[in-house]
Amino acid sequence: MATITLNAPRLFDLSGEIAIVTGAGSGIGQRIAIGLAQCGADVALLDRRSDDGLAQTAELVHASGRKSIQIAADVTDKQSLADAVAQTESELGRLSLALNAAGIANANRAEDMEEDQYQTLMDINLKGIFLSCQAQSRAMLQHGRGAIVNIASMSGVIVNRGLNQCHYNASKAGVIHMSKSMAMEWVDRGIRVNTISPGYTATPMNTRPEMVHQTKMFEEQTPMQRMASVDEMVGPAVFLLSNAASYVTGVDLLVDGGFCCW
Repeated sequence: MATITLNAPRLFDLSGEIAIVTGAGSGIGQRIAIGLAQCGADVALLDRRSDDGLAQTAELVHASGRKSIQIAADVTDKQSLADAVAQTESELGRLSLALNAAGIANANRAEDMEEDQYQTLMDINLKGIFLSCQAQSRAMLQHGRGAIVNIASMSGVIVNRGLNQCHYNASKAGVIHMSKSMAMEWVDRGIRVNTISPGYTATPMNTRPEMVHQTKMFEEQTPMQRMASVDEMVGPAVFLLSNAASYVTGVDLLVDGGFCCW
């Protein structure tokens, strides 16, 4: 009988890893940061401002028995991100994992959209991902290893019915293709880069009382007939950042309840 050397559960073990998570103060970024800690990683928590959300994330990371630091940084500021990576390595250790979830969403008809609305969203959603990956990769390339996951959206793959958000859709399509390009640039230097494209997800933004009718529409349009919970993004992120995905790079993982099948 052949000897089995594979220990499958250990493939998802992040013990000894140092992660940085942008957008860690709420929503998907917050839940993934906690999930990474529960799998053994120490986590640098980054958001635009140090508020109760970031403190709550840090408290839950600590409850998982892992270390964290809180960093107030703007993902559109190159120096701020470089300083955040330096602080992470100084206080936690060598950076090996990154999850970039910082982003915004808004809507307007294309013919009515002001340039400022377009540019602000692009700066955060696309430029912010680029600058984050750039700062993170510079540290990882020095160490010869690392994994990066960027949060995109199914809106980068399809056009959402009834939503006037051409700038948002374009930003997320850009995140997907930019991540594939980075994956190929770094494929022979030890860094993997992948994206997760969530479908309609029950984030605080999507569960406001005034969103109730739109939320019902989202659920009706999704084959699974419901929105995702933010917790349902944790497993895909852990997979893509762990050794379970050691041969996976340049992939966009749709987590959309089957939405893009129809």
